[in-house]
Amino acid sequence: MSTYKSIKGKTIQYLGTDPSDTGAEGQVWYNSAAGAFKSVLVSEAWSSAAPLSTARNALYGSGSQTAGLAIGGETTTATGVTEEYNGSGWSSGGSLSTARYHLAAAGTQTSSIAFGGDPGSAPNVTNATEEYDGSAWTAGGNLPAAKAAQGGAGTLTAGLSFGGTTVIPITTSSNTTEEYDGSAWTAGGNLNTAKHYTTGAGTQTAGLNVSGAVPPGNTLTAASEEYNGTSWTSGNSSNTAKLTRRAFGLQTSAVLFGGESPYSTATETYDGTSWSTSPATLSTAVSNSAQSGTNGSAGLQAGGFASTADTSISQEYNKSASVITAAAWASGGNMATARQQLAGFGTQTAAVAVTGTTLPSPPGIITNSEEYNGSAWTAGGNVTTGRRLTSASGILTAGLLAGGFTPPTNSNATEEYDGTSWTGGGNLTTARYTQNTLFGTQTATALAGGYAPGSTSTGATEEYNGTAWTNSPGSLNVARGSGSTLGSQTAAIFAGGYAPVAPPDYKNETESYDGTSWSAENTTINFGGNRGGSGSESNAIIFGGDLNGASTSSENYNGTNWSTGVSLSTARASLSGSYGTSGTADTALGFGGTTGSVTAATEEFTGETSALNVKTLTTS
Repeated sequence: MSTYKSIKGKTIQYLGTDPSDTGAEGQVWYNSAAGAFKSVLVSEAWSSAAPLSTARNALYGSGSQTAGLAIGGETTTATGVTEEYNGSGWSSGGSLSTARYHLAAAGTQTSSIAFGGDPGSAPNVTNATEEYDGSAWTAGGNLPAAKAAQGGAGTLTAGLSFGGTTVIPITTSSNTTEEYDGSAWTAGGNLNTAKHYTTGAGTQTAGLNVSGAVPPGNTLTAASEEYNGTSWTSGNSSNTAKLTRRAFGLQTSAVLFGGESPYSTATETYDGTSWSTSPATLSTAVSNSAQSGTNGSAGLQAGGFASTADTSISQEYNKSASVITAAAWASGGNMATARQQLAGFGTQTAAVAVTGTTLPSPPGIITNSEEYNGSAWTAGGNVTTGRRLTSASGILTAGLLAGGFTPPTNSNATEEYDGTSWTGGGNLTTARYTQNTLFGTQTATALAGGYAPGSTSTGATEEYNGTAWTNSPGSLNVARGSGSTLGSQTAAIFAGGYAPVAPPDYKNETESYDGTSWSAENTTINFGGNRGGSGSESNAIIFGGDLNGASTSSENYNGTNWSTGVSLSTARASLSGSYGTSGTADTALGFGGTTGSVTAATEEFTGETSALNVKTLTTS
């Protein structure tokens, strides 16, 4: 009789706690605390990811799940927009020289080709090929014949183009295959079935083509074929015939998803022989999206058309022994006092909200503060000077509040918080108002920018030592206030903001501070100010705010670039967050603000997490 040890090479372990490493996959153990046999199983699932900056359809992708590209597409017209994914969000890349949609692509994030497509003007198909080096597109060798709606696979130096159409509107399909060597295309073996609106995966010598449409019109096909570098052979058909689906992975391990007629959330997997319906389904049915993924275990969907409109949605696919929980915002406890133009500091489980205004327009100045414990707000101490458009930093038991505006007067007041009460500190050198631009600790803090008397923007920076303020030799290169300032007195960033002119001059500049001077860094994706924030100069999140209107937008910073983040549940401007040196980008807190009316709402952010997929074994 076979035993577990003879099959697996190991005995069943007797453990007090479940293992936490992926090496436990497929193993069985007895958990003595739970009184049950357990194992780790492989799961398949899609999870939400940060959205594209630009919603569009008929785009194409390349790269991997953590280093992907979304290339071209169509909004109201053809676009050359390229966006780069870093595993958590999207940032802008170089634009195609020839804007186009229904194109194809292949390669990696730093070495890709984009080819063919519809530029949206006569003759409506192009043979243009462009090569990407991670920052810019340059001309490559043209396809032998213009085509669009084809599939692509491979790399920049070993690319594959197959199927498609040479005529828009589509009246005929192509069965041609072209191979790219890094400079020129040559003819490869023809597909057995001519098709358009098709997709594929794999390499130039082990390619996969599946799905699409054939004349007359857009007659759906589920046919798949495999390429060996010379010729195509017919394989088993996918389970459902669709067009404008997308695939990623290898000839022996691929994933196929989405598509239309009708729009679908379905996912299928390929093992080199047959297609299987996956238990993983897209949260939103999409077609004509971008895709990336180098194997059948990890991939990415981005953009496309979602039944009635272009979409910016992104979703990650994972097949692993771990369960991925997507980053998300969730509702927290409401403040007792709805307020906007407030200040905030602390952490997600120990935060302070202070000052602000209760009305869309002053008066209504607030003097009280509230403390958050991770689930509910309770009353804190009252400030001596009520004001709005103030800035704060620190931790719950050692906070600092500076500046602000009590109509018609700018304030130079500083107050210190000990977790119970506020006491006066040294006055600012220059009275000013600015929201969320104080950074550091209670005894080593700096305040940058703002609006001095007469509502004139300033770039001046002052530093606080726990007793008094002194002027820093460093001044912002772009004078402005109400940006998001994160970090310490000697290592911080100032992002966005605006200058009070009519209409307001929204900013996207980012600058870094080293304790002496400010230096220009890469800009934020959006122009705007009065946003919530949390984190440090090298790992930050900013969210909501006034982006020429209340916004749900979120952006992440990795010390070099900004990328799109998970959106807030409710658009709001003039909110605050868990600013200060203890706040993190993965456990942010946003509270207050205005959605047209002042709000007391709180939202909690949790970054993406993963955990072993441990299951209790039963006899049923």
